Amino acid sequence: MSVKTILISQPKPSNENSPYSSLVRKHKVKIDFRKFIHVEGLTAKEVRAQRVDFSKFHNVILTSRNSVDHFFRITEEMRFKVPDRTKYFCQSEAVAYYLQKYVVYRKRKIYVGNNNFKDLEATFVKFNKEKFIAPTSGSLNPEIIKVLDSFEISWDRAQLYKTVVSDLSDLRDVYYDILVFFSPLGIESLFKNFPDFEQNKTVIAVYGNTTEEAAKSKGLRVDIKAPNEVSPSMAMAIDKYIKG
Repeated sequence: MSVKTILISQPKPSNENSPYSSLVRKHKVKIDFRKFIHVEGLTAKEVRAQRVDFSKFHNVILTSRNSVDHFFRITEEMRFKVPDRTKYFCQSEAVAYYLQKYVVYRKRKIYVGNNNFKDLEATFVKFNKEKFIAPTSGSLNPEIIKVLDSFEISWDRAQLYKTVVSDLSDLRDVYYDILVFFSPLGIESLFKNFPDFEQNKTVIAVYGNTTEEAAKSKGLRVDIKAPNEVSPSMAMAIDKYIKG
């Protein structure tokens, strides 16, 4: 089929030279970006109801920029001054770099994994007599839980934010040749906004196995999937599909 329009269920990249810009130039397609889900912070009252006492934790486990933002937001709202001695365990360099928004990097103890806390096992174990806290949304990747539990450290979670479905009602009468999803929540958002959605000729592109499973559970036909050996990125998978 001829592809002219694509909707990416994510925010528009800040980089003008993103792989999607290359698709626009190469195939003369129109690509729109729209968040199908968004994050909302819990109130201080909701966090207090979880009986979270930040003063008991001197080690913070950070899995994303959202976890960074909402940790410092809620501690400020609760008028808790985060001690300078607090240690931060970041899942990736991107998270650690983002942490500089709130702390003076060179004056804090910050440990960085290579997208996996397993890389920091020796450091976690070094402080296994201390308590750790992980600011999270309503869920946490089971693999992260498994890794942290394997360290036999004293750690706990505090839900500080939640992921909710965005209002997409303005798209009801808008048609796209390809819809691109990156998480099961994106699929959930599609059907919460449009319970009567029928795929027909719409091409569904998914990233990852869990997103594919969510799409198929809703009766969708998955036409494009990434990553794979030929197309490690979604942009490459779309490019390959369009070229046929």
